[in-house]
Amino acid sequence: MDEQSLGWDDLRVTLAVAETGSLSGAARRLGVSHATVFRRLGAIERRLGVRLFERGRAGYAPTPAGEELAGTASRVAAEVAAAERRLAGRDLRLAGTLRLTTTDTLLMGLVSPILADFRRRHPAIDLEVAVSNQLFNLSRRDADLALRPTRSPPEHLVGRRLGDIAQAVYVRRGAAATESAWVGPDRHLGDAALEAWMGARTSGAAYRVDTLLGMFAAVREGLGQAVLPCYLADAEPALERLGAPIPELVTGLWLLTHPDLRRVARVRAFMEHLAGALETRAARLAGTGVD
Repeated sequence: MDEQSLGWDDLRVTLAVAETGSLSGAARRLGVSHATVFRRLGAIERRLGVRLFERGRAGYAPTPAGEELAGTASRVAAEVAAAERRLAGRDLRLAGTLRLTTTDTLLMGLVSPILADFRRRHPAIDLEVAVSNQLFNLSRRDADLALRPTRSPPEHLVGRRLGDIAQAVYVRRGAAATESAWVGPDRHLGDAALEAWMGARTSGAAYRVDTLLGMFAAVREGLGQAVLPCYLADAEPALERLGAPIPELVTGLWLLTHPDLRRVARVRAFMEHLAGALETRAARLAGTGVD
């Protein structure tokens, strides 16, 4: 197999199909159509004279040749991403694109006004926000920064702890807690501490959803009581808190980036801006006041 005859786009297609296991998944990752991936993969196989994937009901499984080429593509992708980070690290301009990933709850309940203020102060910096409850791969430049509630930030990233997120039990105002069912996290939300707390104190949730914003909406509509972040629920007039914040559910709020990007001017400016803005919202995060 002559890998030297392959271009970077060929390697990207092969890697995307290998990692997603389907043409549709590869198409979504690459931002192209299903037909485009099918055509490109066929062209690669014809050029190399080997079959790279076995097609079956379960999807596309790489052949030995496909595994070898996908491994090469993965190594090249890592080198390209590392080069991009190193070059970005030399950028001293307060301009360019900055990509942040955070959760829907933090975006809607806390940081949108902060992002708007940052854009007003730095109009030459274009902000891109990727909303996800999963931590993006910052090594591959899926994002430049991640704002996450976490008790154990990844060791390969750098950043700062911007505060602690308090959580408490909330119910729709006027509803009796003793008559309210529980709203809980779906298993896809992945909050083991909350699931353990509920498991020890309740008989289970009658309604489950895979985002905290979805849980918040459910409580607001009267579907039951739930543990919610105080910064979000305290600001909602339709809700009332049942008791003090729960100590064992306090979660750190971290702003993280890759070590290669920490000296980039726009990254530093954003980190300083967000840290300063959240200092003024410390009471809201801790559940002791509303700004």
